Amino acid sequence: MTNTTTRPIRIGVQIAPQHSTYTQIRDTLTSLEELGVDIAFNWDHFYPLSGDPAGLHFEGWSMLAAWAEQTSTIEFGPLVTCNTYRNPDLLADMARTVDHISAKTPGAEGRLIFGIGSGWFERDYDEYGYEFGTVGQRLDALAESLPRIEARWAKLTPPPTRDIPVLIGGGGEKKTLRIVAKHADIWHSFADTETLERKLGILRSHCDEIGRDFSEIEISTGTRPHTPGNFDTTDLEAQVELGASLFTLGITGPDIDLSPIADLLAWRDAKNA
Repeated sequence: MTNTTTRPIRIGVQIAPQHSTYTQIRDTLTSLEELGVDIAFNWDHFYPLSGDPAGLHFEGWSMLAAWAEQTSTIEFGPLVTCNTYRNPDLLADMARTVDHISAKTPGAEGRLIFGIGSGWFERDYDEYGYEFGTVGQRLDALAESLPRIEARWAKLTPPPTRDIPVLIGGGGEKKTLRIVAKHADIWHSFADTETLERKLGILRSHCDEIGRDFSEIEISTGTRPHTPGNFDTTDLEAQVELGASLFTLGITGPDIDLSPIADLLAWRDAKNA
């Protein structure tokens, strides 16, 4: 299945807020903006996801407010925020506020991308006192929260500076992709090319069922070097043919390595030329 809609290729980098001082994270973000990365992401967890489980870690949304003030051109957001960690109306207000912080001049648009998912990291829930529940319950909660978030954005004074792009992460075929079809501007997965093709077919079916134009949804996927510092663009090209246009590389401390990013940016620039 080939997607006939052509979007510019964009490169995202997820700075894992773990195993680094905040000074390192701040300096890394500066470097990403100077390099010309399109989007900087963090994540919404309370403990490291890899390495020492007792290692350094920082909370995501307060960090995003700092990123909004620090940067001037790069878009940014959580990949992804956990829906059930916060009241959805409060979360909408937080996002609206960060959106305004990132708008540097009167009348300018903000740069926040509102990434959200149903949540999965049980340790976060257990240690912070949230009810973990089941996968189905968490997905049902996400489906209930998104209309509330959208409604709250419409009520806030001042409203967001723009229609904040909603990125939904996850690949569940019955529930998640239907939520994507209803609410997402961007769908993110870490699927390989074969899996991505199958899931795009399912997403298209959900869009057809609810009357949504499938081409309105930007397709985002995670990527990584096949060997250190070396990207095999064969997979990237195949995913572009399927319609993917946003490719995100994850980096983490303690030794943050920016060397693979230059290859990705060079490939982006060649594709967009």
